Amino acid sequence: MKKIFLSLALLCATLLCAQTKSHTDWAYDATIYELNTRQLTPEGTFQAAEAVLPTLKENGIDIIWVMPCQPIGKITRKGTLGSYYSIIDYCQINPEFGTLDDFKHFLNTAHNMGFKVILDWVANHTAPDSKWTQNPGWHYRDSLGNLMVQYDWTDISKLDYHNQEMRNEMLKSMRWWMDEVGIDGFRCDVAGEVPTDFWNWAMSDIRRSHPNMFTLAEDEDKAQELTESAFDMYYGWTLHHIMNEVAQGKKTVADLWSYFRRAEQLRPRAIRMNFISNHDENSWNGTEFERMGDAVNLMAALCYVVPGMPMIYTGQLSGNHHRLEFFEKDLIDQDKDYAKEALYRKLNAFRKANPALYSNELGAPMKRLLADNDYIFAIARPSKNNTVLAIMNMSDQEQTVTVDLTDYKGTYTCPCGKKHKLAAHETFTLKPWGYKLLRK
Repeated sequence: MKKIFLSLALLCATLLCAQTKSHTDWAYDATIYELNTRQLTPEGTFQAAEAVLPTLKENGIDIIWVMPCQPIGKITRKGTLGSYYSIIDYCQINPEFGTLDDFKHFLNTAHNMGFKVILDWVANHTAPDSKWTQNPGWHYRDSLGNLMVQYDWTDISKLDYHNQEMRNEMLKSMRWWMDEVGIDGFRCDVAGEVPTDFWNWAMSDIRRSHPNMFTLAEDEDKAQELTESAFDMYYGWTLHHIMNEVAQGKKTVADLWSYFRRAEQLRPRAIRMNFISNHDENSWNGTEFERMGDAVNLMAALCYVVPGMPMIYTGQLSGNHHRLEFFEKDLIDQDKDYAKEALYRKLNAFRKANPALYSNELGAPMKRLLADNDYIFAIARPSKNNTVLAIMNMSDQEQTVTVDLTDYKGTYTCPCGKKHKLAAHETFTLKPWGYKLLRK
């Protein structure tokens, strides 16, 4: 009887442990990288991108998000090469990037190196010259029967999700990439523009045979409903905009804390994606250096120490300093001095070495530390076996601050390996936009 009781207790404990994980195991300590195939290399192909994989590995990347790689429509095409997001055929490869075999080789190499690869999926619309536009009822049309666009996206035609036949074909196309090609999930473009019930139905269907699939929704406004079952991660747009404004002197540490209080209440399950740049921000609103100035490194570090998953865009590792053309070939900059600093390699190594910084339920909660200087953002991420402290100067002036570490005093190590014995009340002096990371 005692053995039966112990077995039942062990089973219950195992089930309880399994229930605490909301996402695939490999996502919790991961960093995601957005691959702009066109602009990463002079060739702009998957074959050339494959040669960059060792560099991504050295920098601590885990998930590669490939921007759309399907053929681009020609009718009302923008620029010479067109937008990745004007897709003419969901199950083909854009010849600009190579062949399907080239993509499969890239994918296989990435998998052998330990990467996971997700594909940018455009379910909201097709190119106006897609063969799908020949199917009655698959797209929205005006009173004259003309295909309809959204916003200033004149190179697309919006799909009509009232049509079940179209939904079935969309799911079939997504399944082809999972079943036949072998990707690991999807980043879904303007996910909030597509009915949530489609995502719930489609992702549930795919997960029956791919339970470890990872999904990212490009949305924050509808993130709560989108991430109830369909998506693992959502965009931290609001945090991103606050970081920009703090760097520009328009917002303060108080605004950061106001945001985090709201975020904690609204979305406890989903992973927030934290970022200082992406393809939209870089091309349309400016590089991280334009938007954040001397605060760039601080804001990058913030993405790693607050709850969520950090994201790195093509060009960030090499210090790209210009806005990349969206519809033309425009190679990223290679700033050797910036690359030598290896900022992201160090941040990724620090995150992986500290389970307190893992995403969501496997990481530690974020606690505000009392500080006597309003320019200082000070936090602890305490867990049973690991604690991380981050003291950050959110200003362009040198700041001295005393932080209450009553609950966290002890000996800590900084990323460089130096030991620091911290008292219950510790004083720090930080350079403009400076920060200190400590772990024990």
